[in-house]
This record gives sequence, C-alpha cells and structure tokens, in this order.
Amino acid sequence: MNTIKLSLRFLLREWRVGELNVLLLAVIIAVASVTTVGFFTDRVQQVLSRQANQLLGADLIIASDHPIRTEFSVQAISSGLKVASFVLFPSMVLNQEASQLAEIKAVSPGYPLRGKLKAGSQLYAAGVAVNEGPKKGNVWAEPRLLTQLGLQTGDKIELGGLSLTVSAVLTQEPDRSGDFFSIAPRLMMNLDDLAKTGLIQPGSRANYRLLIAGDALAVEKYRAWAEQHIARGEKLEGVQDARPEIRAALERAQKYLGLASLVSVVLAAVAVAVASRRFMRRHLDGCAVMRCVGASQSLIFKLNFYQFLWLGIAASLIGSLFGYLAQTVLAHWLSSVVPGELPQPTLFPVAEGVLTGLVLLLAFSLPPLLQLRKVPTLRVLRRELGAPEYSSLASYGLGLMAVGGLLIWKAGDVTLGVYAFAGLAMAMILAALLTWGLILGITKLRKYAGSSWFYGLANVSRRGIGSVAQVVAFGLGMTALLLLTLVRSDLMTSWQTTLPPEAPNRFVINIQPDQIIPMQQFFKSARVSVPQILPMVRGRLVSINGKKISVAAFPDDRARRLVEREFNLSWSDQLQTDNKVVAGRWWQASDKGKALLSVEEGIAKTLGIQLGDELTYDVAGSRITAKVSNLRKVNWDSFNVNFFVVAPSGLLNDSPASYITSFYWPESDGILLNQMVKRFPNFTVIDVAAVMTQVRSIMERVASAVEFVFLFTLLAGLMVLYAAISATQDERIFENAVMRTLGASRRQLLAAQLTEFVSIGVLSGFVAALGASGASYVLSTRILNLPFHFNPWIWVAGIVLGGVGIAFAGWLGIRKTLNQPPLLTIRSAING
Repeated sequence: MNTIKLSLRFLLREWRVGELNVLLLAVIIAVASVTTVGFFTDRVQQVLSRQANQLLGADLIIASDHPIRTEFSVQAISSGLKVASFVLFPSMVLNQEASQLAEIKAVSPGYPLRGKLKAGSQLYAAGVAVNEGPKKGNVWAEPRLLTQLGLQTGDKIELGGLSLTVSAVLTQEPDRSGDFFSIAPRLMMNLDDLAKTGLIQPGSRANYRLLIAGDALAVEKYRAWAEQHIARGEKLEGVQDARPEIRAALERAQKYLGLASLVSVVLAAVAVAVASRRFMRRHLDGCAVMRCVGASQSLIFKLNFYQFLWLGIAASLIGSLFGYLAQTVLAHWLSSVVPGELPQPTLFPVAEGVLTGLVLLLAFSLPPLLQLRKVPTLRVLRRELGAPEYSSLASYGLGLMAVGGLLIWKAGDVTLGVYAFAGLAMAMILAALLTWGLILGITKLRKYAGSSWFYGLANVSRRGIGSVAQVVAFGLGMTALLLLTLVRSDLMTSWQTTLPPEAPNRFVINIQPDQIIPMQQFFKSARVSVPQILPMVRGRLVSINGKKISVAAFPDDRARRLVEREFNLSWSDQLQTDNKVVAGRWWQASDKGKALLSVEEGIAKTLGIQLGDELTYDVAGSRITAKVSNLRKVNWDSFNVNFFVVAPSGLLNDSPASYITSFYWPESDGILLNQMVKRFPNFTVIDVAAVMTQVRSIMERVASAVEFVFLFTLLAGLMVLYAAISATQDERIFENAVMRTLGASRRQLLAAQLTEFVSIGVLSGFVAALGASGASYVLSTRILNLPFHFNPWIWVAGIVLGGVGIAFAGWLGIRKTLNQPPLLTIRSAING
C-alpha cells in the first residue's frame, strides 16, 4: 500500500513538471480513435439486436424467388401458428403524366405478425399504429413517393392495369428498418389486388415471403420440419438470421473502421516508445540515488510500473470520453444509412478503450522500466554510466506483438489481421529504406548550403534513426489523408469520365415477347434510335460437370449467394462490342442451336468454372446442359445490357423469356417516357442516373466518416514529432548553449532547427505522395478497372504541406530550447 501511495506522489510530481505529457496525449489519441469506432458500432449492434423480430415482421420467414408452395402455410396453421404473406417487386407508378419507380409490397390480411405498422392520414402527419395493411382498392405510399408524384391522400394512381386510391401515408414498416440502401420509395397494396394489375409475368423479378409467428417451441418445431422441405430458391430466415446482409455489411464496416483507427494506434505506439526511452534516460540519476539509499530493484520497478499503470488508466478514460463525443459526429454523418434510431451505447467500448490504452502503454514502456531497475549505483559518481541496454529486437518484441494482437483483434479475423499487420510492416520497411536513401542524398547537399542550413541538414543525418522513424510515421499518416482527399476525387472523376456523354441511363425490364415489335415502333415514331432488345431467361445452376451444386462447398460468401439464386441467361449470335473473349472462341454460324455457353470471367473465377466444363441449369423445371466454350471479359461500366451466361440462339429459345434493354433518354424529355410507361404498364423503367447519384452519395458519406477516423492518424503523427522533439530536447538545449557560447545567434540557431524540420517534412511529404500515387495506381488499374491519371497536385500537396506543417509544429516544440540561457545550461551540466 505504501508503494502505491508513493507511486501516486511520484506521478503527481512528474505531471506538474510536464514529464508525462507526450505519453498522456499519445494514449488519449489512440484510445479516442478506437472508442469512436467502438461506440458507433456498439450502437448499431444494439439496433440490430433490439429490432431482431421487427426486422423480420415475424418469428420465422420463408423467402423465395418463386411463389411459395401451399404446404408451408398449411403445415404452419395445423401447428397452431399464425401466417401472413407478401410479394415484393419493382414497378412504375403513374399519376397522369408523371411516373416514378417504386418498390411495390402486396401484403395479405394479418400482416405484420410482429412489430408495428404505422400510417398517417396526410403527408408529414404523425403515423398511428394499425393492425393490418390497406384494404382492397387502396394503397399506402411513403412520403417520398407522394412528393415525387405530387400526390395527396384521396388521389388516384395507376399501377399496371389497375387504378387505386391513395388512402394513407405509409410511415413505418417493421421489416423496413433494416433496409440498408433503399433506392426506390415504397407503395403498399392489398395482395388480392395484385393479379388485377397484370404486373407479375413470366420472368418478373418478384420476391415472395411467408411470415410465421407463434409460440417459441412451436416455431422451432416448425423450423425443423421446414428445413427438411426447403427446395432450391427457398430459404429460412429466423430472428438469429435477421437481415444477414445488413449484419455482414455492418460487421465488415466495423472491421475496416477498426483497422483504420488502429493506424493511429500504431503511430501512437511510436510516440509512446520514444517518450518511454526519454523517461528512462531522465530518471537514471534518481534511480541511482534510490539504489544508494537501499531501494531494491523490485521497489524501483514497482514504483515506475504503478506510475505508468495509473497514467494508462487516466489517459484511457479521458480518451474514451473524447471518443464518445466524437462518435456523435460519426453517427450523424452515417445516420441516413444506419437502420433505425440509434440508442445510447453501452460501457463495453470503454473497457475496450482502457484495454487498448494499457496494452499500448505498458507493452512499449516495460523495456525502459526494466532497464531503470538495473541502473548501477556507481552512476552517482560516474554519470556516463547508464542502464544496461537490451537489443532493439528483444526490447520491443513485446510491443510489436501487442500491436499485432490489437490489429487481429480489431479486424475480427485472424487472416485479415495478419494481412493488415504484414502490409503495414512492409509499408513501414519500404518507407524506412526510401527515407534512409533520401537522407544519404541530403548529406551530399550539405557542402552547397550555408552555415545554418549545413547545421540543420547535419542534424537530420546525425539523428538518422530518429529521422527515419519520424518520416515513416508522418509519411503513413499523410498517405492516408491524401488517399482520402485528392485520390478519392481522382477515382470519382475517372469513374465518371469512363461513361460517354450518351451512355444508357435507363433500363427497361419485364418486356414480353409480344411487346418487342410495338416497342420498336414506339421508338421509331418518337424518332429515337431503337435500342437493342435482348432476351432474358431465368435459370438456376444445379450442377457442374455432373456434380450437384452444394452451397456448403463454396467458402466464399459471394459464391454462395450466386449459386443460391437464379441466373439471368440470354442468347445471342453476335459478341457485344463491350465484351471480349479471353479464353476459347466465340461461336460460328454452324454452332447455332448447339449446347454451348459463354461465361463472364469474373463469375467463372468465383464459382471455379473452367473452359470445357459442363453446366446444368434448371429453367422452368427443365434441365439444360451445355459446355463452356469461351470466357468473356465484360466492361460493366458501359451500362449496356450484359449477362453472366450467354448461349447461341436455338438452345434457350423455347424457354419462357422476358426481354430487357437499355438506352439513353434526355432528362428533359420526361413526357415521352411517361407515355411509354402508360402504353406498356408492365414495364419497369430503372433510372440508372438516380441509382448512380444515390450510390455516389453513400460513398461520399462513408468516405467522410473514414476521413474523420483518420484525423486521429494526423494527431498521432503530430504526437510522434512532438515525442521526437521532446526526446532530443535536452540534447538540443546543450547543443544550442554551446553554439551560443561560440558566437551563434538565436536567429542562426532557429534557421538551423527549422531547416531540420522542413527537411523531415519534405521527406515525409515525398514518401506520402509516392505512397498515395502508388495506391491510386493499384486501386484504379487492378481493383476498379479505371484508367490511371497522374495527379501532380498529390506531390505538391504532400511536399508543401509536409514541409510547412511539420516545420510549424517543430517550431512550437523548440521555442523553449532557444530561450534557455546558455550560462544556466552549462552550469547545470557541470554541476550534474
């Protein structure tokens, strides 16, 4: 107990003299970064947990891409369970000359079985809870749809071949709160009216849901029965499976935001390591005196260890407070893409932050503390004696292992964490080697510089290891910021410029075979270029080379999703202009009707399909087997209609098919487009421009959130500089005193010091610009398949901002050394 009290007294003394400022600020920044992300993801997870039943609207759901067999509802009713159902599909809604794509939800009586359905009497009025959906002949519309079509309650809308009355404003659906990215507004109708609209045709994209609710035990028994009767295209969704794509997306976002926050942790670790060594060197004399008056090695270690322990707890709690405040900003930026209202976070992120702070501080401070306890007593008489030195690898192996463990923990995946740690280590090694080479180049420039510049450049070379550490730390931080500002803008611009001015901005699906000629005539009469209309057949992949498809055999999530759903197949005798055969050959005229297939190379790689494989598809109950004769590379950015799998004409022609097309339609010519929708009410017109705008908006918000997290990286980088300046402050004070004694002016010394910091800043900016340019090239050409455009402003921003910013920060740190009287410094050194 006395040891603990004494350590607290020592901690207060160190705090008053400012010895622990760097350590305190570094840990606060690291913990604030981690807890900002932790608090935000904790709030999102609470939403998903609390609204699990509401995300389903039931206790159990059977989902299918085709009408659900009646045996499922019969079995549920006989088991004493409640049932309801709905059909979800996209369609155009008309109001006189105006039209709008909407998500139509046709619900049965009794919907929903769980949660609350709310509707209002007029636009923007507060909704009230209701027991079931709209009556026959009525629809409920979301405010967004009413605003876009200029509707009010009581007005009529046209849906397919049916006229319906807007009787209420839809304000809440229990199973809509998990709709992560909702493009089209919702229109709810009665299921009994669906057949009269004529909108559900062969090949229509519709999703069917059977909702089941009741006693928990009865639901589990029913689930066990249903699992034995589920067929292809059908799946069960329970409370524990609620919106799995939402959970997966949020968990993945949590992983990458967590890794982004750990970049600041890594940089803070550098600051802690530098500051800990300075703490050790400045306390050698005090520990030597304590050894002389009888203090044991164990006591010295405990006193210093407890100081760092109290410091770590205090800094972690302060960092958690800043993290809580910062996450409110992050939650506000992402509020439009987060399901539901966010509750207050739990205290778990605080525990996470405290653990991170303590691991970070103690892992990098233990080696210097272990050295302090072994300081020789003879140092009281011979100050050149220091503590025994450990090898750098052995001393900081614990710290490196701690950082690696934090990366794996926050990534939530061992493989991802190991890759992140290895990638970060490789980037730091390459940056260090490059920096070392640049420093060697600087040494050759000294002979051409004046006295002040010579002395500043000499300091960079003389403190080689320290300079490399600072440049690497700042280079990584500035690389992240450049990537998230200038490079992000470049990639967005490159993506937009890949589209020609008249690239297709409208897609039309659900075109029936007998509507092809009337549609072509409509385009001709409108004096618009007739677009290419392509057939589309829905088919499910059931086997590859005679081996039945098993979802469990595919470890990749995307592969499992692909084999679970139906494919859009097509036929064509001509290779489209935005397609290129990369393996095999395109078919000839003699191949018409043969059992051949052309597969897009990306999906072939995902599913392990190779040239010559035989694929079997279930098309409307019939099995079609064909051989893969070629693989194609598709330019999806063309926004033309394209398919993963294409056959020669004659193979699929007898299968039930709908048709699809894409074309460019001027935004100013909306009346003619509405006339087309009115003439062909079953058409679903998708405005790609609106989708692109929505996606771009989401990208901007997410990028802003990641940018916000990387602000901690910048602060951590500044802490590295401040720690490095503080670590050499005693040396700088003594050097400045000697130089002042020899006749150097304060102005000359300031110029020399600023030269050193400008050099470090320019080197950091150079490393950052090189890293950002390299990352931009890889992202453009290897991942996003965009043309790479060299941006000179990356280099200007990196080098100029690095030089000016670090020079300014360095000047703030060295003012004390320049103001110290030389005589006082020399007397202090002589007197020890």
